[in-house]
Amino acid sequence: MLDVDDDRVFKALADPTRRFLLDLLFERDGRSLRQLEVEVEMTRIGVMKHLRLLEEAGLVVTRRAGREKLHFLNPVPIRLIHDRWIDKYTERHASALAQLKTQLEEQT
Repeated sequence: MLDVDDDRVFKALADPTRRFLLDLLFERDGRSLRQLEVEVEMTRIGVMKHLRLLEEAGLVVTRRAGREKLHFLNPVPIRLIHDRWIDKYTERHASALAQLKTQLEEQT
């Protein structure tokens, strides 16, 4: 299993600009800093700082292509967070709803 630092992932996801950058990479993966920078209203340095935090959280991975550094979405940490923190809390509710559905169908 991959070692995911939940705190870093949650911190990275807490900022709306970083979530927007992830959405951009979801729409079209492999973007350069320049391509991402034109989509947000902030300085190049600001975008670089956000991307660095996303990289540190494992949500973005990079690859050099010539002189450019391309950024790619890594959905694995989000999935692991989902499985650890969301899925287990919703399972009981989903099970209860399925039982209620069955009981109501049996009554009709």
